[in-house]
Formats: sequence, structure tokens, C-alpha cells
Amino acid sequence: MSTPRTFVPQATRVAEPSAAPRIYPEPKPERIYLFGTCVVDLFFPEAGMDAIRLLEREGIQVAFPQAQSCCGQPAYTSGYTDQARDVARAQLALFDQDWPVVVPSGSCAGMFRHHYQELFADEPDTLALARAVAERTYELAEFLLYVCRVELRDQGPSTEVALHTSCSARREMHTHHHARALLDQLSGVRRVDHDHESECCGFGGTFCVRMPDISGAMVADKTRALRDSGAARVVSADAGCLMNINGALEKQRAPLQGQHLASFLWQRTGGQP
Repeated sequence: MSTPRTFVPQATRVAEPSAAPRIYPEPKPERIYLFGTCVVDLFFPEAGMDAIRLLEREGIQVAFPQAQSCCGQPAYTSGYTDQARDVARAQLALFDQDWPVVVPSGSCAGMFRHHYQELFADEPDTLALARAVAERTYELAEFLLYVCRVELRDQGPSTEVALHTSCSARREMHTHHHARALLDQLSGVRRVDHDHESECCGFGGTFCVRMPDISGAMVADKTRALRDSGAARVVSADAGCLMNINGALEKQRAPLQGQHLASFLWQRTGGQP
């Protein structure tokens, strides 16, 4: 006899909490590294600059190693482990000071915190470095919320936004909780729930290239839910998802567009667009 399926609300369809709660540094550090991510660098540079502005407003000096590139996730999730290891090794060499590494992407931060240790499991010296960097890697919203302990003062008009969190960021870094908490600090912003909120947008790095029909169907479901929500804007902490969602919305000639969380927070709290 089959067990009846039980509807699980979107808000509860989340990853299990970590076995041990993360301990955040206090007081907040004077300097940090920013790992900008390749997608932010190429397609959403304003999000990277706004992330820097948010951090500097908290009195933190931001270092941006110019040799940084990709975190290696596309190669890693496509099964090209050797190539991913080469890319990861190059990134680890950039963060030689004992400063936090802040990443404006939950999926890329998850690569640093979880998968680099898998890549270098057979290299003891590099594994030790990967573990050290993992311990001081933070997704941007997490860092603002729990390390900077920001108190945002909203200066924008009343609006409604829909939050999208990438599926890997949701599972590995719990970034949906961090983004929700920051948005909830904005008095003029109402976050609207939408169907398919916990579903993948279909981007998946190289997945959207290798499986375009499936990816297209997934982003069609995602954008339909976002449009039906009535939100005036989509906000996300992951630029890869934004690139996919915005592209689909543009093709649909929909007025709705997505914005990186860093840019949204900066503009809502007095920063210039």
C-alpha cells in the first residue's frame, strides 16, 4: 500500500541545518578578501562594486586579488575533476593572509567551503590549505548579517520583491535564510512568496548548454511563477541564476527583471544606482 504524498510548503523545503552551528568572528575583521566570481566579473560587475561598497560602509577594507578567475565549479560539476583541481589550486594561492574570503554567490562560496576539500583529499598539504580557506569563507549576505551585524535603514519607496536562491547555495550555504533576513530589515520592502521558490531555475552552469530543452522548460516554470507572484522585482544572490532568469524574461518581453542582492541592498539604503 503506497503512502499518500503530503504537500510540503515551500518555506520548509530547505536543507538540513549543519551538524555544528557556525561560530562567527567578533569583532568584525578590519580586512577581507572579495572573491568576485567569474559571472559577476563578466556580466554583473555593478554587483561586485556594490558588494565592495556595502562592506566598506561597514568600515572594512576590501582586497581584490587581480589574478582570481573561476572557482572551478563548472568543470567540477561536469566531471572534469583534474581541470577543476587546477583552477581551485590557483584560487587558493591568492588568499595567503588570514582574512575572511567573502563571495557574492552562494554556489561559489559552497565550492570553497565544501568541494575544495573533496578535490584535494589526496594532497595533505593542499588539503590543509583548502580547509583553512573553507573555514574563513562566507557568502556575502551571511557575512553582512552575522559578521558585520548590519542594521539596514531603508530609504526606498514601498515595493514587493520575489527572492530566488540557487539550489546549490540553498543546500550548501543556506543563503535563502540570510537573504530573507536582510530583506526583512527593509521597512518598505515586502517579500512575496512564489510557487517553485525552492526549484532550480535550470541554469546549472554547463547543464543549460548540455541539456537546453530541459533547462528551457525549468526556467519557463520558474519565470511563470515569478510573474504570477505579482512582484515588482526579482532579487537573487547568485548571478548565474540571474543571467538565466533575466534572459528568459527578456525573451518573453516581460517587464519584470532580476537584480543582484548586493545592488538591491545598496540602492535601497542610500547608494546611487
